[in-house]
Amino acid sequence: MKTLADIDRLDFEPAAKSQVVDMIRVLLDQTVQDRELLQLKDAQIQAKDAVIRAKDFKIEALTHELAHLRRIRFGVKSETLSPLQRDVFEETLDADLAAIDSEIEQLQDDQPGDTVAKPKRPRAGRQPLPVHLPRIEHRHEPESCTCGQCGKDLVKIGEDVTEQLDVEPAKFFVHRHIRPQYACRACETVTAAPIPPAVIDGGMAAVGLLVWLIINKYQDHLPLYRLEQIAAREGVNLARSTLAEWVGRVGVALKPLAERLKWHLLQGNTLLADETPVSQLEPGTGKTRKAYLWAYRSNDLQPGPRIIVFDYQTGRSGSHAREFLGDWRGHLMVDDYAGYKALFTDTGDAGACIELGCFAHARRKFFDLHQANHSPIALEALNRIAELYAVEAEAKTLTIAERQALRAEKSLPALASLHAWLMATRAKTAPGGATAKALDYSLKRWPALCRYAETGHLPIDNNPTENCIRPIAIGKKKTGYSWVLNGLATVPQRFKPY
Repeated sequence: MKTLADIDRLDFEPAAKSQVVDMIRVLLDQTVQDRELLQLKDAQIQAKDAVIRAKDFKIEALTHELAHLRRIRFGVKSETLSPLQRDVFEETLDADLAAIDSEIEQLQDDQPGDTVAKPKRPRAGRQPLPVHLPRIEHRHEPESCTCGQCGKDLVKIGEDVTEQLDVEPAKFFVHRHIRPQYACRACETVTAAPIPPAVIDGGMAAVGLLVWLIINKYQDHLPLYRLEQIAAREGVNLARSTLAEWVGRVGVALKPLAERLKWHLLQGNTLLADETPVSQLEPGTGKTRKAYLWAYRSNDLQPGPRIIVFDYQTGRSGSHAREFLGDWRGHLMVDDYAGYKALFTDTGDAGACIELGCFAHARRKFFDLHQANHSPIALEALNRIAELYAVEAEAKTLTIAERQALRAEKSLPALASLHAWLMATRAKTAPGGATAKALDYSLKRWPALCRYAETGHLPIDNNPTENCIRPIAIGKKKTGYSWVLNGLATVPQRFKPY
């Protein structure tokens, strides 16, 4: 490109040369202005792209959250990857079909003669009735012991036995305790048998009635007003306030049992923990506040009885877990709730609490993502995690040593492959989105997630504990769980009685 000095050496008229120089200067100034304008527009475009990306991430996150909430509120709760579509009217349809079949049979029975052939009814294989149930035998003998054709005596050659299952509704009855009193005329003393022990001294409720009350309220989720109605149908007047008082007294009576169960639970070296909110009624206000049931469960993969202990607390602070566990040390299976973090140390000390990550929670992140937008990344993660659960299904009936060998053969390589895939996928995924969050959840907790595969006795997830608290989550809207579940001697009127 020629400079202004080069233009001075050209054979131009001075006036023309001056015009050319002016024109070049104007073009140069315009070029500079255009370059600055382009740079400004590039910066604006980049800023708008950043805003658009941020909004896209937010839309993706909100879409993911909305799909998750809709599934929880309206959808099937199962987290199977390909659930079969179930007919919401299946039970009604079966009942209608059975009624129609019964009417057809009645119409066929009314036909004169045997001209109409009755079709053979398909029957599913009937399961044998439990052997522990008592049997009441009903013998049906012929009206005559002689043959109706020739009049000779009949000879027994066998018998046909059919069984029907029946139930007797709860019936109320009264125990009468009669204690004769005897006097000694010589020393003028009176002797009588001691009063039989009772759960509630001086109360009219026998042990069986208290058991019926507690099981119906906490296991079958029947509120006290319904139990009051059930008793009223039998002509028994049980006031709701009386039932509530019995519930409270039974809770205090069960406290030693709850403490003993806790002691046995803490003897194990592996625990599973989770918590669920419940409603607590504030006295005098009629309002409720959120309290929590902390669930601690034994490990199914180790020998010993299956124990589940609920600890009722008014909050979700991690101090409640530290107070319950005390000096206990071992492997603790929990979710990613921050309240548990203080229990774990980074020193690797064998005497400290060691965190176990729940693969069900890690899988749930990808399941929700797949349900929201059919993400291929989520589908790949679900398929890889399914391989780990297939190994656990195969090892279900094995011994601890055999399970450890199987995990070393199959689970550890699968975990290494999964981790490499997570790292590679995360490097290609923009931060901030739902996909990145699902990947980060597993990567940040990876040491805790894969720790189970190094042994044969540690569980892969926290599903056993979640299965224990799921009935509570279902029934808490009906009954209002209270301190009775762990037997703590707390003032009963603080809690919702029905």
